[in-house]
Amino acid sequence: MGTSEAVFQVLSGSLASPYRFDSSFSNLKPVVLFSSDVICTRNRGRADQNRKHGHRMSRKCGRIFSFCSAGASLLAKTKRTNRLESMRCNCQQAESIRGVTTDGGVRLSILGNGIDDARKTRELKTDQQFKQDNGSLTSYAESIEEEAWNLLRASIVYYCSNPIGTIAANDPSSSSILNYDQVFIRDFIPSGIAFLLKGEYDIVRNFILYTLQLQSWEKTMDCYSPGQGLMPASFKVRTVPLDGDDSATEEILDPDFGEAAIGRVAPVDSGLWWIILLRAYGKCSGDLSVQERIDVQTGIKMILKLCLADGFDMFPTLLVTDGSCMIDRRMGIHGHPLEIQALFFSALLCAREMLAPDDGSADLLRALHNRLVALSFHIREYYWIDMRKLNEIYRYQTEEYSYDAVNKFNIYPDQIPPWLVEFMPKKGGYLIGNLQPAHMDFRFFSLGNLWAIVSSLATVNQSHAILDLIEAKWTELVAEMPFKICYPALEGQEWRIITGSDPKNTPWSYHNGGSWPTLLWQLTVACIKMNRPEIAERAVKLAERRISKDKWPEYYDTKRGRLIGKQARLFQTWSITGYLVSKLLLANPDAARILTNDEDSELINAFSFAMSSNPRKKRGRKGLQQPFIV
Repeated sequence: MGTSEAVFQVLSGSLASPYRFDSSFSNLKPVVLFSSDVICTRNRGRADQNRKHGHRMSRKCGRIFSFCSAGASLLAKTKRTNRLESMRCNCQQAESIRGVTTDGGVRLSILGNGIDDARKTRELKTDQQFKQDNGSLTSYAESIEEEAWNLLRASIVYYCSNPIGTIAANDPSSSSILNYDQVFIRDFIPSGIAFLLKGEYDIVRNFILYTLQLQSWEKTMDCYSPGQGLMPASFKVRTVPLDGDDSATEEILDPDFGEAAIGRVAPVDSGLWWIILLRAYGKCSGDLSVQERIDVQTGIKMILKLCLADGFDMFPTLLVTDGSCMIDRRMGIHGHPLEIQALFFSALLCAREMLAPDDGSADLLRALHNRLVALSFHIREYYWIDMRKLNEIYRYQTEEYSYDAVNKFNIYPDQIPPWLVEFMPKKGGYLIGNLQPAHMDFRFFSLGNLWAIVSSLATVNQSHAILDLIEAKWTELVAEMPFKICYPALEGQEWRIITGSDPKNTPWSYHNGGSWPTLLWQLTVACIKMNRPEIAERAVKLAERRISKDKWPEYYDTKRGRLIGKQARLFQTWSITGYLVSKLLLANPDAARILTNDEDSELINAFSFAMSSNPRKKRGRKGLQQPFIV
């Protein structure tokens, strides 16, 4: 059996084997031990002491895969582990890099002199620059960019001497790390885009391939295992004692599929973001060999099969629980949240572009195309709201039982909140946050609307209308710091019922109407695509006034975003990269094409046909020759 064929059979589960090997190592002889350049020799006594005082148990895992640096062998052991906090890793070899290790054993690289020097450099330059009359603002912005790049490189995580991601936050003032020292899939996306735009492709390639290996891990919570295609929310590099050798350690990747997350929710968006980043990597680097690999093609198919699986739902949208995306706490978005649908649509388009047209993909591609048509029509027709649609909903008749019902979802006009009538401008509109039977969530969710523009889920007219609304409601959505994650905030009894009185999601804080600087990059991509970059430029200039002085916080509180979030981490990596990606794209707008999707002509025709058909006409059932078994 050829190596490639064997790899495919192992990944697909048709070959019974305790080991699974990455096809990129097909020219190497697989062994079950680490080679000597990856084994980290330590004093076992200190290791035992570290484990004794460890405060967090790592999860019990099934298969541990360790893919070492170039020339190293592959570890693929099947074992059950229940390890305490791991020790500091010593296997990284970099003379010009000063490394630090968090309590959880995550290896971080700090280039230059790290955070302190980055800030001292910026403060020194700031004092000098504001003394100049000409070009002071430009110089100040350049100093912020320099600081941001230093901080980004300080957040890089290494695995077997290879850069594989960036931690969520590198806040030296925080005494509680929680899971902010892990590499989150969604958090790394703007980091990956920044590195791609800078021409640094290795870290993105490593991230794509290593996270792919985690996809096939056994995932169990309370004796139940979710679908195979699920990608982890995050992972951590741990250093643990090597079995059978008291004086050596080994590195492992410890993923979290939601078993340890607050609320124990599986991350639906991780696999969708992974596909989007994979396409961006190929477009930016020109290296299509990664997406053509058998294991990568299999990974794409596993994600798609999980998302396209048949269920009880009558809608083409993905049905998810609360907290399954960027808003990862209870915020009343269970059902069919816009953010998931926009990412789902984008991932389907990206996957269709990358999937090899072989016999094994024919049925999947057909199902993918059918879902794209249905999803685009559903979102564009039923999620869209502007002043005209608001008037239509206000006059809805209810309890319509027929195929030609106007109010298909039995929406009661009394659901229209008073704030919406004042918020809706004469020119502009947006896609609502959620749609279910007898329920419309009229809140404006930023990421879903912005990515609907990026992916062409929204029509051209709708995309311009969304940006028109952002301009018209700048005070509400941007104010003093871009960008509101949602508007408006839940308050009073509504907040208590929907969030469960969540002390972190208090009104105008965190996910409940907080302002998130990381959303800058999605805003920039959307504005560039619609040839309206001046909106993004205005937002970036606004952020530049204080984001560096405030030490790059995770989010801001209050209606106008005036206060640093009360529980916000400082030096939040995706706040840093949200700014960096925006600056890079505004300097080179053509680069935004690695993320955008052009409107598909077939989808346009299908949507036009559906709209031209009389929606009030009863669905044709004449001549239906359907056999029934009684």
